[in-house]
Amino acid sequence: MSEYCTINECEMSLRVRYYEVDRQNAVHHSTYPRYFEMGRTELLRVNGYDYRTLEDSGIALVVARLDCRYHAPARYDDQLQVTTTTGKIDRVRLEHLYTIVRPCDNVLIAKGSTILVHVDKNGKLQSLPDFLRAAPDA
Repeated sequence: MSEYCTINECEMSLRVRYYEVDRQNAVHHSTYPRYFEMGRTELLRVNGYDYRTLEDSGIALVVARLDCRYHAPARYDDQLQVTTTTGKIDRVRLEHLYTIVRPCDNVLIAKGSTILVHVDKNGKLQSLPDFLRAAPDA
């Protein structure tokens, strides 16, 4: 894995499924971290990597921090756009920023962020691999 991650943003769309909503027909708050994970996974994929290969090579990225701000409810069958952007990167932390909008009316649904860290098989903090620490456009 000698190539660097150079694409620092990606968009993906998804449709709200019935099991993701609560009795008020709003997406349950616990679903948004899953949407964030989907965006993160897609950002990694557009850079030519996937979590399975990383984990098979001994790279375990775990969520050390998660923040989500809810702005408007998403409803069953809404089409949503998830934008994932690479934020701050240092020796041990990789930040992602997320924006979720409903494109049909351009309503902001949620914004959030995560910080990932690399740990070994015993859970000990490790430096991020060089290809994940590279600045976009490097």
